[in-house]
Amino acid sequence: MTSSARPFLNRRLTEFGTTIFAEMSALAVTTGSINLGQGFPDTDGPEEVREAAVRALRDGRGNQYPPGPGVPELRAAIAAHQERRYGLAYDPDTEVLVTAGATEAIAAALLALLEPGDEVVALEPYYDSYAACIAMAGGRRVPVTLRPSEGGFRLDLDELRDAVTDRTRLLLINTPHNPTGTVLTREELRAIAELAVERDLLVVTDEVYEHLVFDEAEHVPLATFPGMRERTVTIGSAGKTFSFTGWKVGWVTAAPGLVTAVRSAKQFLTYVASGPFQYAAAEALRLPDAYFTAFRDDLRAKRDLLGAGLADAGFTVFRPAGTYFVTTDIRPLGESDGFAFCRALPERAGVVAIPNAVFYDHKEAGAPYVRFAFCKRVEVLADATERLHKAFAR
Repeated sequence: MTSSARPFLNRRLTEFGTTIFAEMSALAVTTGSINLGQGFPDTDGPEEVREAAVRALRDGRGNQYPPGPGVPELRAAIAAHQERRYGLAYDPDTEVLVTAGATEAIAAALLALLEPGDEVVALEPYYDSYAACIAMAGGRRVPVTLRPSEGGFRLDLDELRDAVTDRTRLLLINTPHNPTGTVLTREELRAIAELAVERDLLVVTDEVYEHLVFDEAEHVPLATFPGMRERTVTIGSAGKTFSFTGWKVGWVTAAPGLVTAVRSAKQFLTYVASGPFQYAAAEALRLPDAYFTAFRDDLRAKRDLLGAGLADAGFTVFRPAGTYFVTTDIRPLGESDGFAFCRALPERAGVVAIPNAVFYDHKEAGAPYVRFAFCKRVEVLADATERLHKAFAR
């Protein structure tokens, strides 16, 4: 039998190989390095939430297929959370959809809402699944680059406006932003909302880090602005907020027509997932405000610990206003290629990080930047900073 000369992989996906996260996590294992690359905590979330999952398993809730839109208890909890935190009222039966994590929510939204050839304006650098999902939907991504400014990264609103054409169907917004840690201001979000209304655009907004904002930053959902509720698909997740990333419980909130569209695509992806964990996520969303405050304060302290250690080792550190990632510039270390730097870092310092260039279409714009995750135990972060100091400090 002769093999076909035709490539096996769909041409839309040929630019996407094995993710950098898989590559760097494998390096961490083979070298025994501290993994500050992939964004997952190294401790579990609240004990009462974990016990809620165990209780659901024992009680036989969710051990079979849950309802397609998600269990009613979780949909009600999501709606209550959105109203309590942001004043956004959603009908849990028609305006909330539970997904297999935020990644599926993004995929389902883009597959549902895009026609081949539609343009999607996204903030660069962006989480790697954005590009792949736009490609799978047959869309064309149009990056608008966040650029270094005053110790962080900022959006150029004029560049955003110029990126919108008659072919633009959708804006893909991420705030708090991974990987830069940027939290879009109320004024920036208002300008984005006005642009979306003026040009009659749909918006998918990834807000999975909504509870991880620091210092003076505030998270304001885009759907709260005039004219936006009916055109915005908001994506949330239990994984980042409650430190149970392996449970893969995400959700969409949107107007009924948008939820119906997203559900039409989602039902042919996983169909349903995470049955018992949906009940636990419902209980997690009902935790008192004290939990969310303590969680944020803990991550802020870890941000400061890692940031100070990186600066001491010679990196330029961009102080994140949200998420649990810190971006650094390696040029003060005499380096300029983030890929080469990160591939050598495990042997050189016993630490794993991620090159930001993987999140860029314009690779040269991200070349000197490297991302570290600080969602780890204090002793792990202290060990990592000590290793980096020994390797680089002069």
